[in-house]
Amino acid sequence: MFTKILVPVDLAHADKLSRALDAAADFALHYKAAVTYVGVTAETPGSLGHNPKEYAERLAQFAQEQGKRHGFEVETRAVVSHDPAVDLDKSLARAVKEAGADLVVMATHVPNVADHFWPSHGGKLASHTDASVFLVRG
Repeated sequence: MFTKILVPVDLAHADKLSRALDAAADFALHYKAAVTYVGVTAETPGSLGHNPKEYAERLAQFAQEQGKRHGFEVETRAVVSHDPAVDLDKSLARAVKEAGADLVVMATHVPNVADHFWPSHGGKLASHTDASVFLVRG
């Protein structure tokens, strides 16, 4: 049913992604699907790397740990954005298309009042890509 799974990760909050990461692993193992972990970063130095190359290395290390933990091969895609907060939805949609993903598994928050005015990242992906989107709370 699914052949390529894309998992957006925010390395700054990796400790809050365990349920989504486990769900992605379950899908991957069940469908024998390839998994690509994607992260969006700025060109400027940050807490996760002094430059995009360092960020990409950290993302690759994170993905390799996930692959080893769950027993499958992984790929990574570090997307560089001028302003990740503004460009996140477009960057993720582009990553879905470039990776050829047919399923996106991502963490989400409990809906709140702001969600009535601004659509969620998962909602944007579901309406702007051909991939199925599985949102995991908690």
